[in-house]
Amino acid sequence: MLLRSLLSTLIVGLLLVPLAGAADRPPSPLHWTGDHWTAWDPPTQFPEGSRVHVVVPGDTLWALARQHLGDPYLWPQIWERNQYVLDAHWIYPGDPLVLDVAVTPMAPLAEETGAYDAEGDAIAETGAGSGAEAEERSGAIFDPAASGPPQPLGYEDDIYCTGYVGDEDETFALAITGSEYQALSPRLPGEKGTTKEGVFGIVDTVKYRLDVGDIVYLDGGEGAGLAPGTVLTAVEPQAVIRHPQTRKPFGRFYRYLGRVRVLSVQPTDAIGEIVHSCDGITVGARLVPFEAEPVPLARRSPMRPANDPSPTGADVTAPTIIHAFLGAVSIGQDQVVFIDRGAEDNLSPGDIFTVYRENRQGYPPVVLGELSVLSVKRRSATARILESRYPIYLGDRLELK
Repeated sequence: MLLRSLLSTLIVGLLLVPLAGAADRPPSPLHWTGDHWTAWDPPTQFPEGSRVHVVVPGDTLWALARQHLGDPYLWPQIWERNQYVLDAHWIYPGDPLVLDVAVTPMAPLAEETGAYDAEGDAIAETGAGSGAEAEERSGAIFDPAASGPPQPLGYEDDIYCTGYVGDEDETFALAITGSEYQALSPRLPGEKGTTKEGVFGIVDTVKYRLDVGDIVYLDGGEGAGLAPGTVLTAVEPQAVIRHPQTRKPFGRFYRYLGRVRVLSVQPTDAIGEIVHSCDGITVGARLVPFEAEPVPLARRSPMRPANDPSPTGADVTAPTIIHAFLGAVSIGQDQVVFIDRGAEDNLSPGDIFTVYRENRQGYPPVVLGELSVLSVKRRSATARILESRYPIYLGDRLELK
């Protein structure tokens, strides 16, 4: 019976249609929970009145959001509600999903308002009034009112495979101290055990950048609060970031490398498996607890037009782009950047800003594009360029839309 259930689960797994960008290899290992196999640790109790759906073969978060929430793009909200699911690409038949997600109703369609323009075409009422007032509103005045269904403002990789700007001297309690590949180098007869220096340091391994499925060793165990199943994010400290306006050090960039799941623990060390890799994880990478961050959703509105620039002008206190992922110099649509505002400034994922640049003295600022905030730290935030009219550079200013 157990073998049949395992084979059934594996077959179902092959039939599941994961979301775009799913990992090539499913999480492992599977374990038996209740009456099914899963990679996660699903809860067994739920608050009274919760609406719970038990996953069946063929389910995806995309399909469940479309069926139960009326919009497939709301799938990150289901994921956020069920944080025991550590990878949104993989859900398992038999796992419970709580669907208690509140959805803001969409504005009525134009046909429902009964409003029509001079040509007889239906239009949506915006609350602008009528007559001269409505005519003024339809002119050059910028209307940031959002419309249409909520849309994701980025992708998972924009959050999990970029990084953040943090304090210059952040400390980390855990690190990867080794891998299985360091024991696989051939030792020739008569070799004296000398070491060789390479581009990346002393050559002591047959594989430098580690990938999904590779086994690593951690320098913390039970004493560090680790337990089998704990998921950690691998982080690599990189260069100090100087503020482009003041040229003073603002913080250090910490790049995300991927995720490690703890397999077994001892009092002072642990063995882990890489379950997600961005561009390879290296021995020496620091580790922090993994935190699931769903991609924020928002109803989009037109970008601020060129003939209606920021009313605040080139304010020296305005939020600023201080870093671009991978050191990009000329920044455009879909690229990830980092700004000098964070949770301390009441920033939230989903906030949208207009990007502008100072003009010559006496001229209005130039509207460059628009970006959305994806992830927020204490003093900084990760953002994605949604649109760009011209190349964007470090030091360009922002205004909340």
